[in-house]
Amino acid sequence: MNTLLWVVQSIVALVFIYSGVNKSLFSEKKLVASGQTGVESLPLGLIRFIGISEILGAFGLVLPGLLKILPILTPISAFCFSAIMIPAAVIHFKREEYKNVITNILLFFVCLFIAFYRIYLSNYIL
Repeated sequence: MNTLLWVVQSIVALVFIYSGVNKSLFSEKKLVASGQTGVESLPLGLIRFIGISEILGAFGLVLPGLLKILPILTPISAFCFSAIMIPAAVIHFKREEYKNVITNILLFFVCLFIAFYRIYLSNYIL
């Protein structure tokens, strides 16, 4: 189970690093053209903040376990990512972007899976 969690965590981290780097570097128009339509009509500063937050959250998925420092940050990062998938799915649903809604729902459940099993396997008491 630990190996499966590491694989899933790495994939999710790469997804959010990719998204975060794009939001940190590119304009709103380029992001929307590339399919990241959730940032449409947002101020550039907020888009950059979201991008940096995604990058830091992705690091939170893998670095605590690798470095053996504050491993509780991994399930916290995963839970926070699952929480932001809810409004993301709502935004995409209102725009009738059902492919993105499915992606958000999938990421929601995968992040909950990571959070639950990292807590379960580590015997954290929250």
